[in-house]
Amino acid sequence: MAVSTRPRQALVLATTLALALSAAACSGDSGDSDSGSTSAECAAFDAYTGNDGTTVSIYSSIRDAEADLLEESWKQFEDCTGITIKYEGSGEFEAQLPVKVDGGNAPDIAFVPQPGLLKRFADAGKLKEASAETKTMAEANYPKEWLDYATVGGKFYGAPFGSNVKSFVWYSPKLFAEKGWKVPTTWDEMTALSDTIAGAGIKPWCAGIESGDATGWPATDWIEDVMLRDAGADVYDQWVEHTIPFNDPKVASAVDRVGKILKDPKYVNGGFGDVKSITSTSFQEAGTPILENKCTMYRMASFYANQWPEGTKVAEDGDVFAFYLPAVDPAKGKPVLGGGEFTVAFADRPEVQKVQTYLASGEAANTRAKLGNWVSANNKLDIANVENPIDKLAVEILQDKSAVFRFDGSDLMPAAVGAGTFWKGMVEWINGKSTTEVLNQIEGSWPK
Repeated sequence: MAVSTRPRQALVLATTLALALSAAACSGDSGDSDSGSTSAECAAFDAYTGNDGTTVSIYSSIRDAEADLLEESWKQFEDCTGITIKYEGSGEFEAQLPVKVDGGNAPDIAFVPQPGLLKRFADAGKLKEASAETKTMAEANYPKEWLDYATVGGKFYGAPFGSNVKSFVWYSPKLFAEKGWKVPTTWDEMTALSDTIAGAGIKPWCAGIESGDATGWPATDWIEDVMLRDAGADVYDQWVEHTIPFNDPKVASAVDRVGKILKDPKYVNGGFGDVKSITSTSFQEAGTPILENKCTMYRMASFYANQWPEGTKVAEDGDVFAFYLPAVDPAKGKPVLGGGEFTVAFADRPEVQKVQTYLASGEAANTRAKLGNWVSANNKLDIANVENPIDKLAVEILQDKSAVFRFDGSDLMPAAVGAGTFWKGMVEWINGKSTTEVLNQIEGSWPK
């Protein structure tokens, strides 16, 4: 969804050279025709050898510069094991993966970002259960709640890989310092700060939910984040699983809390217009008025670091940074909303299982993190390998034992709701429909 603007040519060139030298060592020092696994450089890949000359296909939504880094990250794995990974990234991934699967042309492995879609494939008998080795690796490296999202009917289908934290608010450290504003640590403090900023003649919040065919999703993220904070994780789970209705009073309470920000003309929409301008402002552009002090805060995920104009310094003392969206009630823990992708397999050939196991490893996480612009919930990820400060903050949050993590709710719901009536309902809500009317409408759309 996000394309990085940070220059990385020198990094990629240096990494390419390092991996090329390492690969040469792998292939040149070993008498094993299957791989160079006896060399020191390839020792980490010994468990994945034995399938020299095979190919494993991977399909995902990751494209362009991010795809280049992804392919670079497993280059040494390929050189040391003799397994070739054939990668394809597509902007039409969500629509095309079911077509490929149903048409008998499924990839060996797919990076699926929606647990709901994962469940659909599992229920249809299309996925292959992860091997014992993959499951063992995943259990050693990921929190249980992450693994639960890839478990259907008691069967585990694949470990997470990349992750993101959505519970962030972007701001200008320079402006905050100049005005003497402090980063809020509670919801009440954030509300008081919003009032202070509005009183100074600045719109405290900027917002945008336009995203092409996916318009509305940033507003669903707002609702999900506040559901976690307002009602707690257990109620959040009930809502996502539809054991309480979509129009339950607890859901309405969370929506109305968000409305106190997004539907208040004193608070929004800095740099763009009135409340209704939120629906026509792209999420990519929505935060940029912070750089011109036309608004001061923008709630958006960690991946928004890639959307700032080239040359923008993202750091605690930079042009922009982000703080954790505060809890409403600290007694409910430290709620964190996030997302990620799961490495599921449609084939169970030995080489496919080995690639899937490798992707669940600490080795894979650290190798990818060293190339930049990437976050994972893998607990073997060394934060020293994460360069970007917002990514470091995201990893710290993901590895925080006190955090109460929940996956993006709309990605867990049936697609007709999560990527349909929920998105559309939020657009109508911003444009003036009442909370009651919109929630009743979404509840009526839930598949029977």
